[in-house]
Amino acid sequence: MIPAGIKRWTAFGSGIGIQIAGPHGSESLHAVAARVRPNGARILDRIVIEDFPHQAAGVWGTGFAAFVRKSDLRHVPVAVLLPRQDVIVRQIALPGVSDKDLSAAVQFQMDGLHPYNEDDVISSWSRLPGSSAVIVAIARRAAIDRYAQLFAEAGVKIGSFTCSAAVIHSALRLVNAVKPELLAAEQVDGHVEYYGESPARALFSASFHASDARSAALACSELRIDPSTEARPLEEVLGAAPALPYAAALASACPWLALSVNLLPAGLRQSSGRMGWIPSAIAAGLVVASAAALAAIPVYENRRYERSLAAEISKVEKQAQRAVQVDRETDAARRKTALLDNFRHRAKADMDVLAELTKILPPPAWLNTVDIQRNQITIAGEADQAAPLLKLIDSSPYFEASEFVMPPARQGPVEAFRIRTNREAGR
Repeated sequence: MIPAGIKRWTAFGSGIGIQIAGPHGSESLHAVAARVRPNGARILDRIVIEDFPHQAAGVWGTGFAAFVRKSDLRHVPVAVLLPRQDVIVRQIALPGVSDKDLSAAVQFQMDGLHPYNEDDVISSWSRLPGSSAVIVAIARRAAIDRYAQLFAEAGVKIGSFTCSAAVIHSALRLVNAVKPELLAAEQVDGHVEYYGESPARALFSASFHASDARSAALACSELRIDPSTEARPLEEVLGAAPALPYAAALASACPWLALSVNLLPAGLRQSSGRMGWIPSAIAAGLVVASAAALAAIPVYENRRYERSLAAEISKVEKQAQRAVQVDRETDAARRKTALLDNFRHRAKADMDVLAELTKILPPPAWLNTVDIQRNQITIAGEADQAAPLLKLIDSSPYFEASEFVMPPARQGPVEAFRIRTNREAGR
């Protein structure tokens, strides 16, 4: 890992970011070319290609190639920001898990992070620096294959398919210092996409309908910040517009400083030419040489200080050992208390789920089984009409992404149903 003190000085590179926006089937491409340097980043050029799926690949591909040549970035692979509706973004906490065990730990929880079949999805994840949280992106394989084929037919060199949360997190750390509390918003296809960070939550990303007046308050609640906090426009936070393709371009320019969330299969990824790495390699070499020179100057003073410090430590060694023991006992008590609180809150949450189901399911509908898991709930029962139940359940703030486990079956005057839904609290 690059030390935080010199990370900013390794930010050399140029990149291209593409945001796929618009309704499914008639999407448009918003592309930005950007250059990054230690003193900041700037946009070189931008282009919009409307309704690209219905255009001949050679036509819009030629236009995009001209845009790339104009920015002199033919060697740079493109970072593509997938539409929000095609990507599920989850955040899980894995305290104490080492990097070598991270993949197994994430895979262990993967079934509870999405409602699809295991063979139908592609996933990617990355640990958030300085925390135990891991961001996980999940997409349907069919969507990845569709976009990969469209770009391949047009001759566009793609390096990554990623999500907005990953590129925003990375771009913020390239353009400015991140504040302890942050809430930003971006209008995308009739929705408001929120991004936030706080001491209580390393990363928050969610999309709400633009007409939802409670969205900002819900975002503040998730971040555990002042409910009156107003969301700043994302383009104001990043200092450029359009914000999302700009953030993707920054991640493309400095992939070694960005979160490694890439949903594009490894066999389809393009890499930049060797010449593109020469300036970065030279800059990194100069930084390392300068750091080594600065570290060698105070060697004598540091050693003398260490000897003096060791003598003082030996005088209070017993008191220090006792303090360490007290800290361990306090930490153990704190963990036990947190475990008990967790069990108490889980029971209350399950009762809230039962109460909500009782409230929203209209008579004469009734349930004969309720299977409550931490992230999902499966209910089975009978109703006059089973089809409207999915919309009714999803209208509750407790549930989302409801679906029939099997088609409803007519049994005389009623329909037997079995529904699986995701718990809002499991996100």
